[in-house]
Amino acid sequence: MTPRLKKFLLLTLAAVLLVAVAQVQPALNRDRERLGLTRVTPLENAPPVLAFTTVALGGFRGLIANALWIRSSNLQDEDKFFEAMQLADWITKLEPHYPQVWAYLGWNMAYNISVKFKDATDRWRWVRAGFELLRDQGIRYNPYQPLVYRELAWIFQHKMGQNLDDAHLYYKQQWANEMARVFGTNRAPNLDELIEPQTDEARQRLALLTNEFKLDPRFMKEVNQTYGPLEWRLPEAHAIYWAALGLKRAAENQSKVNPDELIQLRRVIYQSMQLSFYRGRLIANPYEKLFEFGPNLDIIEKVNAAYELMFEEETQPHQKDGIRRAHRNFLRDAVYFLYAGDRLADAARWYRYLIEKFPDQPLITGDTNSLPRNLTLDQYAVAREVEDVGETSRDRIKSAIEGKIVRSFRYLALGEDRMAAGARYLARKIWESYTKQIEGAEQRLQIPPVEEIEKEILNRMLNPEEGVPFEMRAALRARLGLPPEEPPPAANTNAPPAAASAPATPPQSAASR
Repeated sequence: MTPRLKKFLLLTLAAVLLVAVAQVQPALNRDRERLGLTRVTPLENAPPVLAFTTVALGGFRGLIANALWIRSSNLQDEDKFFEAMQLADWITKLEPHYPQVWAYLGWNMAYNISVKFKDATDRWRWVRAGFELLRDQGIRYNPYQPLVYRELAWIFQHKMGQNLDDAHLYYKQQWANEMARVFGTNRAPNLDELIEPQTDEARQRLALLTNEFKLDPRFMKEVNQTYGPLEWRLPEAHAIYWAALGLKRAAENQSKVNPDELIQLRRVIYQSMQLSFYRGRLIANPYEKLFEFGPNLDIIEKVNAAYELMFEEETQPHQKDGIRRAHRNFLRDAVYFLYAGDRLADAARWYRYLIEKFPDQPLITGDTNSLPRNLTLDQYAVAREVEDVGETSRDRIKSAIEGKIVRSFRYLALGEDRMAAGARYLARKIWESYTKQIEGAEQRLQIPPVEEIEKEILNRMLNPEEGVPFEMRAALRARLGLPPEEPPPAANTNAPPAAASAPATPPQSAASR
């Protein structure tokens, strides 16, 4: 065989093999995507030098990522943060399938960088950038990694839901505004109309929900049925959603998940449900142009069931002990919240359940030597409200009573009748318990009757100079059956001043139980 013929045959063979590879490559690419083997994604909006070196170096992408990490760290040390978002995007594109990368960068923006700014608007911009990085891209590249779901849920539960950040109320307000674009001001949004939209308006809201907020109304309905009804304008509901979605994805792909990491998602669910029970209901206060948080007492069954489910699903003994302790603490609080919310029958039922579920555990933490061994429901509620009730601290007890009465009148003005009645009832029980303990004591330890305290507080709240808005005073007067507030005398007039109104007295019909 001549050298020329040999070269021709080799070139022909190479051409045939290239054609064969071109035919097979699309199928190989599809299989790599299906099996999750693709590790190279093109960088978008990167400088040409970075894009070129990334493609040219291929396996040396890690070196480029390290350089970007160093650059990002140096900029942050110098308080130069605005390049950090772009660097985070490039780093995650270079290392898209490392969940720790997404978790750190999202957490860094939401926590470390946000607190460097004093203005709440600036803080919110970085908190939002943190959870959007995880929600919009992290889950896309790591759909079965519990760590990504946990970090996303944690930002909603802790950064936005808790009160540790000075701007936490601003975060809650902004998120409520965002959700109002989809659900309006409805406490219980109609998810069915978004699952099967029949109008253009519903279809627009569905597109907003799925495209911008990455929420699936069908799964939201499942979460609501399992853990709700939830208030979707509050961050706790979204913490539960993302943690539940992480558990669902993990169950669908058990071979790709470390089961030891699932406890993180379970904790998010029962902790967020506990927060939802404590203050998972928005109460609009139009008089002071703000909203207040109230307990969501309707979900106690679901919260209890969530604790029991997480306890059953957990396989590690030490983790099961932690869930059991958290469950007991929740039940202690739940009884008190039901009692204070004027749901005495429910409080009694769950009080019996608490005693039966944890017969060997104390009902009250701390020093309880002065309390009866077998507390009645009334005694338990009073002890939970005032921890030092056995120390006859007059100022502390009087402060607790006054606080309950103020809250009762505020709830009454906002139309929350049961919460108002519960707060007033608890104030009376605290007074009765204290009065019984100091029976026969000297005069200085005694507290005036509840009726006198109520009259004093009501007159103070109805005083125009006390700072309570006029509309709120008018609503409170109307609810108590009092005459409308007299307008102040007109200026520059010879008319005599209006006679002073008689001190307001809460009618017995509003105070009685």
